[in-house]
Amino acid sequence: MIRLIGLICLALASVATTFPAYGSLAGLSDEELSRIIPTLHARSAEIPPGPLNDTSAKLVNDKNHPWKPAGPHDIRGPCPGLNTLASHGWLPRNGIATPGQIVTAAQNGFNMGNDLAIFVTYAAFLVDGNLVTNLLSIGGKSSLTGLDPPAPAIVGGLNTHAVFEGDASTTRADAFFGDNHSFNETLFQEFTSFSNRFGGGKYNLSVAAEFRFQRIQDSIATNPQFSFISPRYFTAYAESVFPVAFFIDGRKSDGQLDLDVARGFFQNSRMPDGFFRSNVSTGINEIGNGIGEIFTPHPIQPGENHGINNYTLNPNSADFSNLCKLYTDFVNNTVVSLYSKPKGTLLTALKRNLHFFYSPFQGSECPEVFPYGK
Repeated sequence: MIRLIGLICLALASVATTFPAYGSLAGLSDEELSRIIPTLHARSAEIPPGPLNDTSAKLVNDKNHPWKPAGPHDIRGPCPGLNTLASHGWLPRNGIATPGQIVTAAQNGFNMGNDLAIFVTYAAFLVDGNLVTNLLSIGGKSSLTGLDPPAPAIVGGLNTHAVFEGDASTTRADAFFGDNHSFNETLFQEFTSFSNRFGGGKYNLSVAAEFRFQRIQDSIATNPQFSFISPRYFTAYAESVFPVAFFIDGRKSDGQLDLDVARGFFQNSRMPDGFFRSNVSTGINEIGNGIGEIFTPHPIQPGENHGINNYTLNPNSADFSNLCKLYTDFVNNTVVSLYSKPKGTLLTALKRNLHFFYSPFQGSECPEVFPYGK
């Protein structure tokens, strides 16, 4: 009996020292959850921060937030904005943060509106974060090896395909081709070419409309597994607006992003010297307006490839005509598929974070849904 207890403790210790506190619990089996959750230090879900009192343009590449290159153990991933906030110390430089820290950093560093910051942060956290420890890695998933008993093959990170990360990215390759989180020089050269052709050497919403369409066509023509349905359908268009909204110095109001500045954000996770955040708090409505400008010239509907150049529309996907369906499908389909039978501390945390995710919709015609009960 003593030997049996010792072996159990040894097994749990192996999981505890190998499964990181930020490792996502989404999609794990009941057996895996039963082994991992007891080894974690549970932390209560925090109430999301409120909006900024001062939304004016401010120096954000300042003496308290200097750029530093990522260290050998620092995590970076598919989102240039989050990578930049970490490399300037608005987020923990190791790339591991709580949802509240991410909301605060996005607001302070970029002047992102509170509703948008909460919506995108909690969408990512629900699928890629650890709801028990209240931590999220901004990087890609990592492999676990050498565990006895076996543990999940991958943990943590903003890399659940077709949700936060997805196909037809601006500067990252499709998952089908391998590395879907590192800066891709070939794609940035296309980004530059389109900016020269349609923006006079600058990136703006007119360029974004053409380049977004081109990236979709590229994926249709080369990726047999190309998926362009909700929620990726929404995030793909939003990511085309974000550089104009957040990477242009707040002392400028022309909506023109310099290409050297763009490279700094996309490749080096670096703000220009003396960079001021936007002088406008950009929330869901403002991003929606930008999406409209990008979508209208080339209105592609949600769908997926069934083999190369066989793009088939998906009438069941949410589209821009129904934002409420984006919310309800994300909860009832995406989240529920990842957490089929949560219980205990995981269930409590899941309910609470789902409510936080809904909060930007409060007061709208979109009712809150409760797949796990109230």
